[in-house]
Amino acid sequence: MKKLREFGRYISLSVLGTLGVSCYILVDTYFVSDCLGADGLTALNLAIPVYNIIYGCSMMLGMGGATKFAISKKSQSGRIFTNTIYAGAVFAAIFVLLGIVGSGWIAQLLGAEGQILEMTTTYVRWLLLFAPAFMLNEILLYYIRNDGSPKLAMVGMMIGSFSNILLDYVFMYPLKMGMLGAVVATGIAPILSIISVSGHWRKKNNSFRLEKAGVNIKLIRQMMVLGFPSLLGQLSAGVVMIIFNILILQLEGNLGVAAYGVIANIAIVVTAVYNGTAEGMQPLISRYYGLGDTGQVKRIFRWSVMVIIAVSVLMYSILYWGAAPITQIFNSEGNKVLQSIAEDGLKIYFTSGFFAGINTVMAVYFSSMEKNLPAHTISLSRGLVLIIPMVYLLSAMWGMTGIWLTYPVTELLVMLMGIVLYIKNKL
Repeated sequence: MKKLREFGRYISLSVLGTLGVSCYILVDTYFVSDCLGADGLTALNLAIPVYNIIYGCSMMLGMGGATKFAISKKSQSGRIFTNTIYAGAVFAAIFVLLGIVGSGWIAQLLGAEGQILEMTTTYVRWLLLFAPAFMLNEILLYYIRNDGSPKLAMVGMMIGSFSNILLDYVFMYPLKMGMLGAVVATGIAPILSIISVSGHWRKKNNSFRLEKAGVNIKLIRQMMVLGFPSLLGQLSAGVVMIIFNILILQLEGNLGVAAYGVIANIAIVVTAVYNGTAEGMQPLISRYYGLGDTGQVKRIFRWSVMVIIAVSVLMYSILYWGAAPITQIFNSEGNKVLQSIAEDGLKIYFTSGFFAGINTVMAVYFSSMEKNLPAHTISLSRGLVLIIPMVYLLSAMWGMTGIWLTYPVTELLVMLMGIVLYIKNKL
């Protein structure tokens, strides 16, 4: 019973925290749609893949480094954390450089043109310039969670989220800063989160600190391999979103992309629940695996799957019966075409929930035990190998309905593959 309570604590706090982070973009979506209409919503949706890439790199380093930290001896913790920061600094510098010299080109590459190009460029540029804050915040939260402080990690994430909501309102309404206000609010949020968790270093039982350590390429490579499924999940989400946007532009134009923007942003929230379950599970799996307690590892995985099933049923019920009012929240102009496309999309697209949740948990389960091959197989299959040819095939056969069906069909196939991998790699 004690271990079940510990599991519940880690999962619930992690899910609350990841839900808070998902609000960064979701709140932007609401305010942008309300202030800037369908054009603003289209521009935001075109820019979101950049956020996916930044967040994915942050998750890769945070998940990989923290997993290594949880499994390794305490004497190595400072060296592992310091090298995680080194790697994060390199990635952050690359993003900042791209923000300075390449934001317009990136916006065009994402499909922005005309009056939408300027708004998309603004959002992309400032997302990239705030990349150091996004990356440092995510790395710290992973380490703090793995250092036995899931509550503090959740508090940091929630502070970031609520500050984003407040700043979004201030910048976009009283100050009338438009798209710039939305992205600056999003960028300031992780800075406030970092400040709020800084007290962790004053704790006597803090197990990780920066130390004088040289760059260890081998260690950084190991961390990146461990965290690669997390990066791949976000990176593939960005790539898939780009492809979906291109195909939808051909089928339904800007209104279709705006409708997809509603679905994609709600998907960020749904995915946050699955990621939160997986991230809450990870410290416990890594700890008990390091201790050789395979029985507890199996129980934690089984409990996680049960959580995914229950949550998936609840979320799909809400999205199915609430499709109309949910779409109306983001359809400030009351466009009937946008409303119809988004409602149909919500009901079809999110039938994938249960399968996607299982796949997310299963990939992290393998990564938490340093079983890289099955973790990478699941992530690659759902992120790139299957979904890209599937969207071209199904959209050619059934148009927009085929696009909405792509995600559930892909996730179902990957789940079946994951079950086979689980049986083959059973502890």
